[in-house]
Amino acid sequence: MPPLPTSPISRFPSLARRARCAAAVGLLLLGIVPSASAQTATVRGFVTDEADGQELIGVNVALEDGSGRLVGAATDTDGFYIITGVDLGRYILRASFVGYATHVDTLTLEAGIRRVNIELGADENLLGEVRVESERTTGAANVTAGLQKIRPEDIELVPTPDVSGDLASYLTTLPGVVTTGDQGGQVYIRGGEPSQNLVLLDGMPVYQPFHVLGFYSAFPTDIVSNADVYAGGYTARYGGQLSSVLDVTARNGNKRRFGASASVAPFVSSVLVEGPLVPDRVSFLANARVSVIEQGAARLVERDLPYTFGDFFGKLHATPTSGSQLSISALHTYDRGIVGDPDSPDPEEVRWENGAVGLRYLLLPVNVQVLGEVLLSLSRLNTELGPSVAPQRSSDINRFRGEFNLTYYLGFADTHFGGFIEQLHVDSDLGGFYQNVESESASVIEAGFYVEPEMRPAKGLTVEPGLRVTTSPNKNLVFVEPRFRAVWEVGPHQLSAATGLYHQTLVGLSDRRDATSIFTAWTTTPDGEAPEAFHAIVGYRITPAPWLDLAVEGFYKKLDALSIGEFTATPRLTTRLQQAEGEVKGMDARVEVRQGPFYGFVNYGLSSVEYTVVDPIYEVQFGDPLLRFRPPHDRRHQVNALASVSLFGFDLSARWQFGSGLPFSRALGFDVFINIDEGIDPFTEGGRPRVIYERPFDSELPTYHRLDVSVERTFDLGPAALTAQAGVINAYDRRNLFAYDTFTLRRSDQLPFVPSFGLKIVY
Repeated sequence: MPPLPTSPISRFPSLARRARCAAAVGLLLLGIVPSASAQTATVRGFVTDEADGQELIGVNVALEDGSGRLVGAATDTDGFYIITGVDLGRYILRASFVGYATHVDTLTLEAGIRRVNIELGADENLLGEVRVESERTTGAANVTAGLQKIRPEDIELVPTPDVSGDLASYLTTLPGVVTTGDQGGQVYIRGGEPSQNLVLLDGMPVYQPFHVLGFYSAFPTDIVSNADVYAGGYTARYGGQLSSVLDVTARNGNKRRFGASASVAPFVSSVLVEGPLVPDRVSFLANARVSVIEQGAARLVERDLPYTFGDFFGKLHATPTSGSQLSISALHTYDRGIVGDPDSPDPEEVRWENGAVGLRYLLLPVNVQVLGEVLLSLSRLNTELGPSVAPQRSSDINRFRGEFNLTYYLGFADTHFGGFIEQLHVDSDLGGFYQNVESESASVIEAGFYVEPEMRPAKGLTVEPGLRVTTSPNKNLVFVEPRFRAVWEVGPHQLSAATGLYHQTLVGLSDRRDATSIFTAWTTTPDGEAPEAFHAIVGYRITPAPWLDLAVEGFYKKLDALSIGEFTATPRLTTRLQQAEGEVKGMDARVEVRQGPFYGFVNYGLSSVEYTVVDPIYEVQFGDPLLRFRPPHDRRHQVNALASVSLFGFDLSARWQFGSGLPFSRALGFDVFINIDEGIDPFTEGGRPRVIYERPFDSELPTYHRLDVSVERTFDLGPAALTAQAGVINAYDRRNLFAYDTFTLRRSDQLPFVPSFGLKIVY
């Protein structure tokens, strides 16, 4: 009898033992959640806006019995609430939210599950009163173990050169977030690199969501419903990336009436349309933006701004039944910008293009205390670098993902459980002037599951132990990733902590000698190896007064088996990998003030990032095989301050930012390089100039600081509203450095003083 086939896991005993251990722990976590009692009732449903059918986030839904005892819950990003373990009997149900009239109803509860969907209507008379009493879940200082929730009203406070805001502008106000400035489209979060960020839009992965001009991303305020930013310590639901998670939920189209908006500004113009396809059942939303820099901003500053970008987002949303939702989302973005000398005969240009489409199905089974979710998505990113007529480098990544998530609700503990399968494929062609031609085509298959109870063992205390298990058969890998988060609230005080293990099998490489390199080549890690990160976060927040929040967090990340591009003395981007170790440590401090018409915050971030590589080649180059260096995104100090006030119908806002200098590699000198592999005759050919570098990143660029201001006012035009905005970017014309060419010694700066103005009409 022939031997039975063996699975990829069983061929590796140590991996098999880890998988069996993970399964045992998963069963143990499931086992700690007892079954629900049949002699209690459950009330659940969705809360929507009466005017447009939109789901409302953060609505307080409470049940009050005859003795005045209250039990309740708040709605999530889908407008869903659930109250479990309720004694049988008669109750008064109340649903309250900022700016809406309180919904009141009387319920007689019997054993089982009762679905109660609620619509809230706006009530201007209650706005001031409810704003004082309602619990806020967003805000600059409202951070919990690395998690910050962002709503459109938060984004709109930040001055931008556009009458419509963008999530990218708000992200740059967060401590620990480092960018390449006004240009480049690269975002680093608490020491992580852009390729280590997991970015999701309606569950669809987006690999390069930030536009080449740093004010903009694939997430304009007009389409955003909610955004969760995990700077680290994220839950077991998320995986595949080492550093952070940005999970964006797009809003649904209006289910009651058709609407539209359009805006014009010196950098970008946009149009949005939405409305019902089947009233109260099916809606659509479509938003498109296109840059108008050459026609607008470039003429205002009388300087070439060689950037072009745009994006399109569309969404269909349906409620087939009162207990289910179905949505289909699609995204397309494109960017093009000159990163070399714009005055050269054939300047170097970077281009990238995102495409993604996804389906999401949400279901409430009739007689089970479960919320189910199914996600299917396809994502693609294409990046090119070089002259527009003949790109020298290109990189493609394609990803298919299927995922399900279940939440089983009980009174004191909810259990989150899910699984996924995905396939990723990368193609890279790194031919070019200074490097050997190198091409790669590779695929990675991953599958796994997670389990995460969310327990409330005592008043004000929430504990979330979690476990995520992932296998990659064609990489001979099994990842067992324990996670843990806890929050303890006592009066005005909140203590929070998070820790966990994270892995990544797909890495993005850039030329580390250039702090402004914005071309990323995607590649897979060697078989049997994958980068690993350990996160630890501790935070404290206090609300000493209703108008004041103070928060401080400390964080630590240990990075092992990092796959980074080889550092050479000659300019060459390569997918030849080296293993490195990294260490990230730092702290954030935040102060937030809300007083009458005034809103403001100040935050400070302190961070240190260090990489360590051991390679015999470095002993030849630098006299020591062990190389320690600060990567080019290691910004030690940064400060953000924002102030906003409403006066006489005008909304004024100002934002100041400061960042200490980023590290860079200083040149010692130049020589001439002859590549004998190209058949060059040294007696007739002069060769090519080459930079000889000092130790990597042993020097520091100048500090960065800038002031932006804006003022706007909205005019009521009956069925429409017109908003006019005026502002200034870089108000005191600080000359901030973007890039310095070590060959030509030419300096390239960030944006100068730029006046801006815009108009937006909403119907």
